Amino acid sequence: MVQRGLRKRIWGWFFFDWASQPYNTLLLTFIFGPYIKELIGDGTTAQSAWGFGVGAAGIVIALAAPVLGALADTGGNRQRWIWLFSLMYILGAGGLWLAVPGEFNLFVVLVFFAIGLIGMEFATTFTNSMLPDLGTPEEIGRISGNGWAFGYVGGLIALAIMLLFFAESAETGRTLIGRDPAFGLDPDLREGTRAVGPLTAIWFAVFMVPFFLFVRDPKTRKAPDGAIRQALRDLRATLVRLPRQRSLFAYLASAMFYRDALNGMYAFGGIYAAGVLGWGVQQTGTFGIVAIIAGAIAAWLGGKADVRFGPKPVIVLCILILTAVGITIVMISRDAFFGIPLAEGSVVPDIAFMIIGAVIGAAGGVIQSASRTMMVRQANPDRMTEAFGLYALSGKATSFLAPLLIGITTYATGSQQLGVSPVIGLFLIGLVLLVWVKPNGQRAAA
Repeated sequence: MVQRGLRKRIWGWFFFDWASQPYNTLLLTFIFGPYIKELIGDGTTAQSAWGFGVGAAGIVIALAAPVLGALADTGGNRQRWIWLFSLMYILGAGGLWLAVPGEFNLFVVLVFFAIGLIGMEFATTFTNSMLPDLGTPEEIGRISGNGWAFGYVGGLIALAIMLLFFAESAETGRTLIGRDPAFGLDPDLREGTRAVGPLTAIWFAVFMVPFFLFVRDPKTRKAPDGAIRQALRDLRATLVRLPRQRSLFAYLASAMFYRDALNGMYAFGGIYAAGVLGWGVQQTGTFGIVAIIAGAIAAWLGGKADVRFGPKPVIVLCILILTAVGITIVMISRDAFFGIPLAEGSVVPDIAFMIIGAVIGAAGGVIQSASRTMMVRQANPDRMTEAFGLYALSGKATSFLAPLLIGITTYATGSQQLGVSPVIGLFLIGLVLLVWVKPNGQRAAA
């Protein structure tokens, strides 16, 4: 009976990844980002605006995540926080319906996008902190990898639904299978593509039901009086001790840079393909399907590698692969490939970018799954939510850096290709900092 109850909790936990993945897949990368480029018209301007918007949300996440994590550890009941941030996710995603061609207010749209993104990231902080409750230290790598793979499958299905039944071509007004957008949505007002926001919100609301039914927080104590002050004192004490915990400190610093670089790739992959290669929403969506399939398979295999070799070598390999990908992206354009001129109409850039998408999806899924396993190994078991708040901070303290660097570099150079080059340096900094990370954290020295 206990084992069956644990399996239900694990599957309920998996459903958060399934429910939340479309925010990354549909909104951040493959549908809404390229659509913003279509609305604005100029790829360089769109990439800059997208960078500033995503970067602003990152600043809010960086400042609040560790405080919220400490408060949850002090006051208990992580579920109520997940409810709150789930509502933010739904509100933010649903508000993207307002991106009407010719009438939309870019600032308002980006505010809604930021609200949803903040809700997703904060909810992820609290659900990630539940990972140690689901298995032994030897099992959580497999559980994390399976959850990430399950989430990728959810994102794939959501993306397929969008492409087949909703997202219309700007030229023909038809979906990928040549039909009008579902439910009589008006292609002239791009209602099929704009439906990506409400669809993402509905998807999340429906598939969070198993999570809330099956996942129970073992910490159900009532928050004491002065919980916020206590949480802030605990957080301050943790931050003061952090430099003395060299392995944890180095890991958080490393993750701060390599996860920021990866998020930069995710945030700008679609809008980059739209601006540099001239891809529309449908072609970018197909690129997304390739990336997600590769990511789902790799995340499942990566979970097995995590169990066998540990998360650290898995992370190192993924950083090396993603650094090579970053260099390749900068060297691809419609006219040339690594400096070699291409004939007009050549499909080489399209094929190369499809392959790149598969590699980013594969390495990205594996590194994120292995990273949260590594965080469990580094953290104090009694302060796990706070630790994942710090983990969110490490992922978001400079999360504005990659988008802002890309936005500034794109604006300064007038080139989308050169604009994404900062991610290469961020990956390399993260790789160097891993030298000081112990595979099993401070427990290795105990």
